[in-house]
Amino acid sequence: MNKTELIDAMAADAGISKAASKKALESFLGNIQGTLKGGGRVSLVGFGSWSVSARAARDGRNPQTGATIKIAAKNVVKFKAGAELSGSVN
Repeated sequence: MNKTELIDAMAADAGISKAASKKALESFLGNIQGTLKGGGRVSLVGFGSWSVSARAARDGRNPQTGATIKIAAKNVVKFKAGAELSGSVN
């Protein structure tokens, strides 16, 4: 499912217009992004939680040449599925 299909499904389920559904989805995603950018954590009980984790700088290898390269440190977003979501796919 892509973003457009999700917007269509949300609009049909909620009985609202596609424009309202798109606005709601963009607000949801924007709020998650803003919270994570500020170093916070987003948790939806039963669905899962998003958090930010720091990844240290490390050495890697170029697979074509075998040369050692430096991989810079960066922050990464992690998602941990909740029990209800995990149970629904098994």
